[in-house]
Amino acid sequence: MSYNTLIEEAKKIREQAYVPYSKFPVGAALLTKSGKVYTGCNIENAAYPVTCCAERVAIFKAIADGEKEFTEMAVVANTERPVPPCGSCRQVMAEFFNSEMFIHLTNLKDDVKSVKMKDLLPFSFQPTDLQ
Repeated sequence: MSYNTLIEEAKKIREQAYVPYSKFPVGAALLTKSGKVYTGCNIENAAYPVTCCAERVAIFKAIADGEKEFTEMAVVANTERPVPPCGSCRQVMAEFFNSEMFIHLTNLKDDVKSVKMKDLLPFSFQPTDLQ
């Protein structure tokens, strides 16, 4: 599957975002090793700390469905530059993604920046750090 297809899936799900407070819809599409695509959009809440970003929604849906291996992800928002994930999303991504996995960051102007997980969050906290 091309990353352009993932980007289009992220754009579609972005339209489902629940963003009454920020008015900042984000979409994400995650490709699993098995070939399935999981999408997510950000879902806000009046109690801001319980808001969940698009990237984490897609990851959590995949994990809940039994998927554990991922090959790439696309993230899209209406920004001037390709949208970067927040710090919380980067940490969750570091937990579940291989350090060589590509994350395609984009915007509605079709600017794309593809980065490897290890470059998105260098020196990340890992499960092995708990041992």
